[in-house]
Amino acid sequence: MSFIGRMFGKSVRLPPERQRRLDAWRALDEPDPGSAHSLLRFVVVDVEASGLDVHGDRLIAIGAVAIDASRIVYEKNFHAVLRQDRASSVGNILLHGIGGSAQTGGEDPAEVLLRFLEFIGKSPLIGFHTPFDESMIRKAMRKYLGEEFKRVWLDLAWLAPALEPEHAKKLKNLDDWTGAFHIVNLRRHDALSDALATGQVFQILQHRAAAKGLHSAFDLIEAARSQEWRAKRR
Repeated sequence: MSFIGRMFGKSVRLPPERQRRLDAWRALDEPDPGSAHSLLRFVVVDVEASGLDVHGDRLIAIGAVAIDASRIVYEKNFHAVLRQDRASSVGNILLHGIGGSAQTGGEDPAEVLLRFLEFIGKSPLIGFHTPFDESMIRKAMRKYLGEEFKRVWLDLAWLAPALEPEHAKKLKNLDDWTGAFHIVNLRRHDALSDALATGQVFQILQHRAAAKGLHSAFDLIEAARSQEWRAKRR
């Protein structure tokens, strides 16, 4: 194996049709981060996994909803369970509710990931505590598609306290913020339901951001990154 092969592992050889679809996604234009966030399309993403170890655990499900021009597109969303060689632990199943047969009978992972790429396009991605979601998706993308999947993520775990500093000390997780904003999440730890709840949080934060003079996607991303930097410097 070549030096590059040893560094990055074996390359993935996709069937021609799947390679065509991956290449088509790669060729899509990137959105302008200077555009008004109130007019852009964002995609909110949440995942379920077999555990919290990004190195040893597996991606089980992906849920995603689009927010287009500040409107959640309820009529079209994304949710899929990736087929597993073995089911996760009983405790893990009790958390997210995806049973053993649903896991082993899930969809082909490469097909799920290609449809996910086609759903998100090149839209900026949104999540709450995004490093875990990003790491699990990137690991699956490398394994099944040979795709590095380097995307722009906006982490509401940092944007929310940046825009609502008076609540920063007492509101930490998604449940805290949905409770503060009176958002009902009927199926917590369901990837699609959590993505929808996160999307509703984002809609409220968009209004807060505009009132503070933050009008572009770049403004939101920089506000979140600055908040993260300040928090980690304390």
